[in-house]
Amino acid sequence: MSTVTQVKRTPLVRNKRPFSFVRWFRDTGWRHVIAVVLSLFALFPLAYILSASLKPFGTLTGSNDLFSEISFESYSRLLNSTKYPFKEWFVNSLVVGLTTAVLAVFLGALAAYAFSRMRFKGRRTGLLSLVLVQMFPQLLAVVAIFLLLTKIGEVFPAIGLNTHAGLIMVYLGGALGVNTYLMYGFFNTVPKEIDEAAKIDGAGHARVFFSIILRLVAPILAVVGLLSFIASMNDYVIASVVLVDTDQQTLAVGLYRMVANPNYADWSQFAAGAVMSAVPVVILFLFLQRFIVSGLTAGAVK
Repeated sequence: MSTVTQVKRTPLVRNKRPFSFVRWFRDTGWRHVIAVVLSLFALFPLAYILSASLKPFGTLTGSNDLFSEISFESYSRLLNSTKYPFKEWFVNSLVVGLTTAVLAVFLGALAAYAFSRMRFKGRRTGLLSLVLVQMFPQLLAVVAIFLLLTKIGEVFPAIGLNTHAGLIMVYLGGALGVNTYLMYGFFNTVPKEIDEAAKIDGAGHARVFFSIILRLVAPILAVVGLLSFIASMNDYVIASVVLVDTDQQTLAVGLYRMVANPNYADWSQFAAGAVMSAVPVVILFLFLQRFIVSGLTAGAVK
């Protein structure tokens, strides 16, 4: 008859080492220092422009004392200005930016789905051509864009020079390549078995694309839409060439007109306009924030 001897084990208790600042700084503290320095470096221009917008009649040199004066007179003066149609510029930018974002997402998704799911002659060549075209900046085509829109305007005035529709078409053509390639990497992460299961149930390409695929690739759609919106809101070169009339111009072009003559520029009013023009971008960024990280990383590692 065997007996079983139970041995009571006492848990090992580790002696907690006393806090050492040198050891903490060597392990993780230096990362916090670098993060704080980079954050301050990134936030300083924002604080400077916000401080300048809150001064009644601020200048660039008088804005060095951050938030020494707080007044919303610059905002009121800008919104009620008869010389600068800021409200029209703001609405024009929103119309162009939102329309460009929606159409860029739709067209890019259609092209990326075709390159990712379909096999056709010239597929690899077409995808490579889209990437190579993006090597050349759109600035090189400014003269060609101006002449092309001028000739198109003679036949179809609604999409010619000095029209928002013409500017949107230019934006869509310039961003289609990079948007397609960015979405293509994300579309490849979606298993093709999902498409095959839907086709067995009788779904066609259109049903699969609109009902299934678009929901699964929502993160990359949000990223492309946000990038397209920011690019169209911040663009100056193309917008200044296409839009001639003051009432048709966007915020980037209109704000530049306010400080075109530095001797008579109202920098506090310009700063107020810059702050208000950033509000739609911030709101859209916060709304799509949960999609941004997954949309950028998943498409980049494929």
